[in-house]
Amino acid sequence: MDKTSASPIKVVALVKHLAEQSDEDDNRYVFSYTITLTNEGDSTVQLLSRHWVITDANSHVQEVRGQGVVGEQPTLRPGQSFEYTSGTVLATPVGTMKGSYQMVAEDGTKFDAPIPQFVLSVPRVLH
Repeated sequence: MDKTSASPIKVVALVKHLAEQSDEDDNRYVFSYTITLTNEGDSTVQLLSRHWVITDANSHVQEVRGQGVVGEQPTLRPGQSFEYTSGTVLATPVGTMKGSYQMVAEDGTKFDAPIPQFVLSVPRVLH
């Protein structure tokens, strides 16, 4: 598997606006996101690190890099999924997130699993 081939990792995001933790008067909008990673390939892989690009409605970009996800570096056998929930804070009621997970296959091949862009939005802001 080389870096130009399609990633065997399917990434699905589910977003929730956390109204009780947000403060619109202070331009603080809190969102949680649940990510499900599924290994659709035929070899075991491990998630090593992550890279997020978070953009708010003012085009303010925040990049986040770090080891693993929620303190783990999960290993996924073929057909196996891993789900975790994390969160972010925006200064606007709408924004986007995208990025990639840096993975390694059992044969030592490193590759990026792209995270498709998803929207963070306070309910009733986008129609």
